[in-house]
Amino acid sequence: MTVSSLFLQHVNGSVHKRPTTHRFDHFKTSFSSTLKPFFKELQQLPLKIDVSKTIRDASSRVLDAFVESVFQIVDQPLLPSQKNFGPVEELGEAVIVTSIEGEIPVDFSEGVFIRNGPNPLFGGLKSTESIFGRTSHTWIEGEGMLHAVYFKKAFSGGNWEISYNNKYVDTETLKLEKERNKPSFLPELEGDSLALLASLLLNKLRFGIETKHLTNTNVFEHAGKVYAITDNYLPLEVDISTLETFSVWNVNGTWNRAFTSHPKRDPESGELVIAGIDVKKPYFVVGVISADGTRLTHSVDAKFDKSVLSHELGVTRRYNIIMDYPLTLDINRLIMGGELLEYDKEGNARLGVMPRYGDSHSVQWFKVETSCTLHILNCFEDGDEVVVRGCRALTSILPGPRRGVNKFEWFSKGFKFVNSEKKDANDTTQDDGYLFIHVYEWRLNMANGEVREKKLTDTSFSMDFPFTNGHFTGLKHKYGYTQIIDSMASSTSGMAKYGGLAKLHFEDPNTTFSEEYENCEQPIKVKYHMFEPNNFCSGSVFVSKDEAVEEDDGWIVSFVHNEINEVSQVHIIDARNFTSEAIAKITLPQRVPYGFHGTFVPTPEEH
Repeated sequence: MTVSSLFLQHVNGSVHKRPTTHRFDHFKTSFSSTLKPFFKELQQLPLKIDVSKTIRDASSRVLDAFVESVFQIVDQPLLPSQKNFGPVEELGEAVIVTSIEGEIPVDFSEGVFIRNGPNPLFGGLKSTESIFGRTSHTWIEGEGMLHAVYFKKAFSGGNWEISYNNKYVDTETLKLEKERNKPSFLPELEGDSLALLASLLLNKLRFGIETKHLTNTNVFEHAGKVYAITDNYLPLEVDISTLETFSVWNVNGTWNRAFTSHPKRDPESGELVIAGIDVKKPYFVVGVISADGTRLTHSVDAKFDKSVLSHELGVTRRYNIIMDYPLTLDINRLIMGGELLEYDKEGNARLGVMPRYGDSHSVQWFKVETSCTLHILNCFEDGDEVVVRGCRALTSILPGPRRGVNKFEWFSKGFKFVNSEKKDANDTTQDDGYLFIHVYEWRLNMANGEVREKKLTDTSFSMDFPFTNGHFTGLKHKYGYTQIIDSMASSTSGMAKYGGLAKLHFEDPNTTFSEEYENCEQPIKVKYHMFEPNNFCSGSVFVSKDEAVEEDDGWIVSFVHNEINEVSQVHIIDARNFTSEAIAKITLPQRVPYGFHGTFVPTPEEH
């Protein structure tokens, strides 16, 4: 059943109604005056016309008039401390970079460092006011924009030619709004329930879909092709050299649903393991794509009993790792006056281990402590155990406060640096720090069904956006990396800012361990690479040396923005001398807003 039909069935019954206000009288007057010229024009049309096309056009114009009369769309203002979350313009073509501090290593890989992130059209995120209530875009929304830095060796002297380009991911919904030259889709994730239902219905009636295809979360490579992706739509192939958007990737028509932002490659076969969520059954489907990207070789309904916003999945040599935590999308809950997306702190959490080509009956489920893990660092097999490592919080940063009320206050309190063990994300009288994130480990024993889980990091820093050497995905590994949340800067701005990087040494204990550590388990050794004050990063990735011997033979590359002089750079950090100053800082020709995930795509070798 579609959102539209659900809405039509329940709008006169169980939805919590809001009292009518004086705005309704204004709406009637405005709507009537908007439609009168249209009906006058309709009466003057020739008799011999395409009736079906006329009806479609008329319906579209009536709906547009209704929306424009009822919904007032306003900008969400940005504080000065939030300036680098604001959008930038497209460059149009690559620009040569001339300012480089330090030296790019001669053995650094030729290729493209590319990152995705939100870049809202028409000046920024929007909110609406209407007779139905209010809605607003959440912080994760905004059309996707790719930012790419190209590393190419000059023909002589071993010097580097560096260039930068940016470009919107050219989705069909972006094209539609560009043609209209105004915000057209109504926000449908955060706000009053009746207003959200109206937005979903009107988006569906006007455009054929309930929500925009933002495609702003990640960018990944498979079988020599590069794709931009977000969790609610299919990947879009992009030309790595020009950033031009090609068509959607539906694996030759065999995959017809959403596609996870974090697919994982089988460490031995090269197959790509994917998943897709939906608000209706089947809620969660796992798929396997051939190594050459041409065939969907396996697809299975995992038989979830609810729609979980499962942002990640993991792989080992033999298994797919499924995350099921109580962050759910529920249309019926919205119809009954609740939230569309909600985290239930009392709900159950579990991890599923599925054989690569298994079905729902072959999944071995492990119940774990209730929490939310949006990002997995890595998974691997260790004897009878499957080990899962990720960034775990006691609540979800998505979508934010209930109905989006007191948004700045909710995020500011959540980012404050305090003990995070006694938090309730919906209690406005609580202590602060409920968004604190630990690096965490689950050991799932496939032989006896037991679970061992523990924090791997202490309360020194909150960490997220983890990554590893990609050659060790699905394999036992010594190291991992995360971005470090600057708790003070994040609390001040009400938006997450990452003031440094962490290198995790999984096989080395923290020798400065204190018995006061909150769960009385020894954390692992962590090294830190901190940026200068008021400098914050995004899109960090590991780039391996071509002739690497050790797992950490390589570099960390990251977009870093200086909020004092408003200069954006790419930093290259030696992973083996992690605490040292960056060995190269590449100053970019324009500001790069904070964003989400990136990757490094090596230049293919010529044969």
